[in-house]
Amino acid sequence: MQVLDRLKQAQAEMTAWRRDIHAHPELGFEEQRTSDIVAEKLKAFGIEVHRGIGRTGVVGRLQVGNSPRSIGLRADMDALPIQEANTFAHKSRHAGRMHACGHDGHTTMLLGAAQYLAQSRNFDGVVNFIFQPAEEGLGGGKAMVEDGLFEKFPCDSIFGMHNWPGCPVGKFAIRPGGMMAGGAFFDVAVTGKGGHGAKPETTIDPVLVASHIVTALQSIVSRNVRPSDTAVLSITQIHGGDAYNVIPQTAVIKGTARAFSMDTLKLLETNMRRIAENVAAGFGATASLDYRLIFLPTINDPNETAFIADTAAELVGEENVDRDGPLIMASEDFSYMLNVRPGAYMMIGNGDGEGGCAVHNPAYDFNDNILPYGSSLFVRLVERKLERLPR
Repeated sequence: MQVLDRLKQAQAEMTAWRRDIHAHPELGFEEQRTSDIVAEKLKAFGIEVHRGIGRTGVVGRLQVGNSPRSIGLRADMDALPIQEANTFAHKSRHAGRMHACGHDGHTTMLLGAAQYLAQSRNFDGVVNFIFQPAEEGLGGGKAMVEDGLFEKFPCDSIFGMHNWPGCPVGKFAIRPGGMMAGGAFFDVAVTGKGGHGAKPETTIDPVLVASHIVTALQSIVSRNVRPSDTAVLSITQIHGGDAYNVIPQTAVIKGTARAFSMDTLKLLETNMRRIAENVAAGFGATASLDYRLIFLPTINDPNETAFIADTAAELVGEENVDRDGPLIMASEDFSYMLNVRPGAYMMIGNGDGEGGCAVHNPAYDFNDNILPYGSSLFVRLVERKLERLPR
């Protein structure tokens, strides 16, 4: 029986796992319950379990035969600080937290693959099942790498995937090289001179200064970045003042910057600092920039991209694999793992029916119909990469 057919038979079991995780979302580096579930299931499957890698991360190690070859498969576990709007039975039971990005499904797909491989043992080498915490901007991927992930669990190559709302079930997409943007978060702190709202001439208004800085920052992408080098700079918050009749002493601008190369990300930082400091100085105020790189650009190795695309085509047919998928301005901290090991990151269709919505939306839900497809791809990556060699 084909791998996909067998895993379709396990869909009901995997759906129960996924919906339980969805109902109990946990934020980054707080994934205690989720980590417990992952560790307990891996142990029940007969897989060696290691915890505390990157704080709440879990790694399952499964060796079959004596081959020194190894592969890493990664899924993320954390949820988002969003109030869920859904009303189904498995909606979040915790106010202000929900699995709005599908990490509950990613974790489940990898658990399904782990269960299958532990039973079939149709490979020769070592599989490392990597369950990563804190993907949503808190640096979980970086934390695992810095905690010695690949020294403790060597991987010749590493693979991951993410659901893609709007793409039909049974379809996959990927591209070699840069696929997802690197991302930074930033704060611009503006300091002026506070005073009475009725006497602005005695103040240096930081809200006014911040407004001019916001406007000027929008010139960076259009006038400093080459048109061929895609970039985004978005101001997402402005904070200043607490009263109607008081001009505050300070104001803060917050936002995110995205680009597909480190050079462009550094260019954005340099020009943001120059503009903020000098616009503020022109008003007699001061401004300082705190620019924090959160995500590296996600760069797929060309050879491993071809390998995962070939594997997906074997499962669903070449016509259902887009090998020249779109550039994605969103970021992914699996990039920290791809920065030190060759590998690839693939998008898996989450469905295109009515009522579907994008990730990070309070009405989002992972499509349980794609669980067998994701698990099957993970399984076949192992079986092909660690294929038993003739003796």
